[in-house]
Amino acid sequence: MNKADCFNLGYVAKLHGFKGEVSLFLDVTNPEDYETLDAVFIDINGQLSPFFVDSFKLKNKGFAAVKFQGVNTENDARIILRKNLFLPAQILPKLSGTKFYDHEVVGYTVVDVNFGEVGKLESIIDLQVNPLIQIMSGNKEVLIPLIEGVVTELDRKKKTMTINAPIGLIELYLT
Repeated sequence: MNKADCFNLGYVAKLHGFKGEVSLFLDVTNPEDYETLDAVFIDINGQLSPFFVDSFKLKNKGFAAVKFQGVNTENDARIILRKNLFLPAQILPKLSGTKFYDHEVVGYTVVDVNFGEVGKLESIIDLQVNPLIQIMSGNKEVLIPLIEGVVTELDRKKKTMTINAPIGLIELYLT
């Protein structure tokens, strides 16, 4: 499996007990969508390795206690500790309109309806209270709150995101 064909699901956060169980942090909007996972890919030294799920118990705040096949001791679990989890992007349903997956829009050109071209979308900073669109304009960072109505158009073919940022916000960053 190639990373370019996958999306980042989260990471192995910590050990969970002494029999190889680990606690995963699922960095997704709806962790409950992944309760029936049968396998994930874990990035070990730049290579995606499949790990098959024996048991999966969703906890709170995006955490899940997981037992993987073949990971039977604390030492086995330490090998995958703090490693990133991936799933094939093809399992995600296609979105349309202005709905998008965070990983999907990285690299898009961001254009504001009033300001014009702002820069390249670096990432979506998924803060629970106030998610942000992180844009790089040259060597300057621009952060736009990702609130309802800010994204007005998404052109997947041209890889552009049109936004309607609060008046004056972009200028605060770039002047």
